[in-house]
Amino acid sequence: MPSKAPPAGETRAPLPDTYEEALQELEQLVARLESGQMPLGELLGGYQRGAALLAFCRDRLQAVEDQIKVLDDGQLRNWDAQP
Repeated sequence: MPSKAPPAGETRAPLPDTYEEALQELEQLVARLESGQMPLGELLGGYQRGAALLAFCRDRLQAVEDQIKVLDDGQLRNWDAQP
């Protein structure tokens, strides 16, 4: 999926390599946003970064779910269900 180029003068940090790194960054970003200490000029960029991290995490989780479906013959099972 091609990514959109950032507006002129704006650089965008690359997404993390792993789900865990993305989740950690997202949690830290949410804490900063919720604290009310982020300058107004950074709020939109923080929100956009958070949206990108959230999409990355969702994509990774979906990929894992898809792999589990393949391993379970196309059926998604409850973790507590007996085989």
